[in-house]
Amino acid sequence: MAFVLSKIRRKVATLITSNAGVGRRLSLCSSSRTLEEPIPNARFLQYSSPEPRLLDHTPFLVFPQVRLSTLPNGIRVVTQAAPACSLHIASIGIWIDAGSRFEAPGTNGTAHFLEHMIFKGTRRRTAQSLEEEIENMGARLNAYTSREQTTFFADVQSKDIAVAVDVLADILQNSKFPEHAIKRERGVILREMEEVQGQMEEVIFDHLHAAAFYKHPLGDTILGPEENIQAISRVDLKKYISSHYTGPRMVVSAAGAVKHDEVVNLVRNLFTNLSRDPTMAGQLVMAKPAIFTACEVRVKNDAMQQIHLAVSFKGASWTDSNSIPLMVIQTLLGSWNKTAGVGNCSGSALARRVSTEGLAESVMAFNTNYCDTGLFGVYCTATPGRLHELSCVLMQEIRGLASQVSEIEVIRAKNQLKSCLLLHIDGSTAVAENNGRQMLTYGRVIPFQELFARIDAVDAATVKHIARKFIIDQDVAVAAIGPVEGLPERGWFQSQVRAER
Repeated sequence: MAFVLSKIRRKVATLITSNAGVGRRLSLCSSSRTLEEPIPNARFLQYSSPEPRLLDHTPFLVFPQVRLSTLPNGIRVVTQAAPACSLHIASIGIWIDAGSRFEAPGTNGTAHFLEHMIFKGTRRRTAQSLEEEIENMGARLNAYTSREQTTFFADVQSKDIAVAVDVLADILQNSKFPEHAIKRERGVILREMEEVQGQMEEVIFDHLHAAAFYKHPLGDTILGPEENIQAISRVDLKKYISSHYTGPRMVVSAAGAVKHDEVVNLVRNLFTNLSRDPTMAGQLVMAKPAIFTACEVRVKNDAMQQIHLAVSFKGASWTDSNSIPLMVIQTLLGSWNKTAGVGNCSGSALARRVSTEGLAESVMAFNTNYCDTGLFGVYCTATPGRLHELSCVLMQEIRGLASQVSEIEVIRAKNQLKSCLLLHIDGSTAVAENNGRQMLTYGRVIPFQELFARIDAVDAATVKHIARKFIIDQDVAVAAIGPVEGLPERGWFQSQVRAER
């Protein structure tokens, strides 16, 4: 029942399609006088000006109150009731400050293996009865594992919230991990690994982590190597739970048709067997911090028609004040895909150049945050014929952020970023996830008014300053898969961001 969602939660800027060209053709065909018509009245252009304006979104940022309670065992319960138009569906889940990064040496893959095994039966429910109970309610029960977090959540009708909390409490505290189920699940995970190997975007970012965090747990894959999957035991699973599934490192987040006091009472009465070990994830991270390394991973495969390339710099942690400007910079660089039909009219200079010159099939800026570090850069796919030209354009546009950014470009990027953030919380599931994740990473849920104010505070001077800080004279990590013969060496990429002496 459990399956892995996206391992690294990357935000992709929305591409806005344009039919302007089609409209012109229709006009020319319908009337020969089109070219002689006067310029339209200015009042018709007030909402379609090519010059972006920074708008005040405050009137639209009124959301239901976020309520928070902390129980004696350390669990934090955060709820956000739905607006009146959505009174029947609720989402509730457990966000745990534990992922593959915190696995013991030699047991990489345990956190993800545990995600699978948590649904294989408890002392009260068999795997089959658990599945039937969820289906009979018309609910959805799911989970995912990332490098720093693990999540188990359910979408249910409001009348079934108590059952959902009972199920979550049961599987997290009373799972049996029978040996026959462990043996069977090895095969399931190995098949999943084969599927992931066919998803090049997942593979390239795994290689990028291996290069950027060389010989550090943050550089390990989430699924783990095959030899570990074959060797992980019931003892490993139990030890991981006792070490990391503790009350102080858990957040119960609920959104939709929920009542705060009801959820708090349910969690208080049902989550009674958790460890109260006060050790927090941040303390474990401080004991073994991640160090960004200037390395590269190249996997030559001439049978592939396209190369997948990721170029990265060290980014910012979740709580770093520079994380917001880097989000704006990510949006400035933007994203583009050949199949979308938009490029030479994009607000992103990188997208315009890549599309106009036909250098790549797709390009996407990324900005991934972790507890103590991050990854910031560009990922692209391309045919092998013009790799050096593509590399030059990529590095010119990245380096140009330190000196050649206009206020108009920054305003456009800020508007796009704010729209993307709002679109991301559409529905109770997204709201519960947003609140749960923010409680783990920030220790609070940041109001959108505050977040937007911090975004609006970024101007062109800020972008240039942050670009100089994170790009110029900074280490570069590179990962590439495919026909890499014509791709410059990592040292060349490094040379492109050296400061002029």
